[in-house]
Parts: sequence; C-alpha cells; structure tokens
Amino acid sequence: MNSAGDAFAFPFRSPNWLGTVVLQALILIIPIIGQIALLGWLMVTVDNLRAGRQELAPAGFHLERGIALFGVELIYGIGLFIIPGVIEGIGSALISRSAAVGAILITIAVLLYVVASLLLAFLLPVLILRTSEFGFGGGMDVGAVWQQATADVAQTVVAALLVWVAGIIAGIGIVACFVGVFLTSVYAHAVMAGVVSWYERTRRLSTGPSTAV
Repeated sequence: MNSAGDAFAFPFRSPNWLGTVVLQALILIIPIIGQIALLGWLMVTVDNLRAGRQELAPAGFHLERGIALFGVELIYGIGLFIIPGVIEGIGSALISRSAAVGAILITIAVLLYVVASLLLAFLLPVLILRTSEFGFGGGMDVGAVWQQATADVAQTVVAALLVWVAGIIAGIGIVACFVGVFLTSVYAHAVMAGVVSWYERTRRLSTGPSTAV
C-alpha cells in the first residue's frame, strides 16, 4: 500500500473484484454470521496486502479469522459504551419525576457517547492490526494497544479518520438502496484493510518490526 489514499482504489484493481464484493455482500445478509465472515474477509485481505499482493480475499465464510476481531470489537464496544448507557437509562427513568435532572443526565450520556465513539475510532486501526498479527489476545492487550496507538498520535489519527470515512461509505448504501448497504459495507471493509496495511507499513518504517506478542 503506497499511500493512505490508495486504500480506496486498490479494491478495484483486484481480479474479479465485483463478483467478490457481491458474493461477500450476500453472505453479509446472514445475521451475525455474515458480520463475522466479513471481518474474517477483512483479515485475510490484510494478510494479502502484508504479503505484497494487492488482492481482495476470496469471498467466503472466513469465520475462524473473523471471530477474534468480532470478539475484540464487541468487548471494547461494551466497555466503552456501558457507562453512558447506564447514565442514559437513569436519566430516562428520572425525567418523568425531575425533568431537569433527567435532561442533565441524558445530556451527559450523549457527550460520553461521543467521547466513546471517538476513542473507539482512534483505537480501531490498532485493534484490527494487532488482532490480525497476534489474534484475540493481541487485541485484548489494552496496554499494548494504547501504547501503539499513542506512539505516533498523528499517524493513528489519520488512519482512524480514513476508517471513519470508510464507515460513512458503508452507510451510503442505506440512502441509495437498503440492499446496497451490504455492497458498500463490503467495499468499506476492503478500504479498512488497505488503511490498516498502510498504517502497518508506515509504523514499521518508523519504528522497525513489532516484537510484541
């Protein structure tokens, strides 16, 4: 991956990219299993890019590769959003008794949701990379994740912004056509793989190969 921007173009250079995206999108329709398969597909695509092959992974049920990242994202999501969720619940329960207190708590919850979303976006490139390299344990090593993410904040922020843009692209399918969201989601995950590959390459160039386990 020669540049961060190349992450958006490389999927179209992959052989039979359209058929791959369509088939993976059809698999994505399956609840939960489809999402795990898509995350596994992302991980195999990262493997291809790491090996110097700018090719999308073959479409399929990459459940063994995807389950680790699915678990990591789920646990981080629960950990980051549980506190604002509890505060929102308390605020909603109190709003009928004390509108002012309830409104304040809900406002605090909304602010915490924003902070949690930004933090998750900041960590996501590192979570994908570490889970790809070291499995579930690598993603769940919170200290190592934070150390890597903050070693070069500017670089991590750029990667996080690109992943965030990919997320926006995924949502465009809902506007165009509800079914289209599956196609744009697959493309967005291909972009994420490209961003992670770029992030890994630039990190290795600046710090040398990772020796973490």
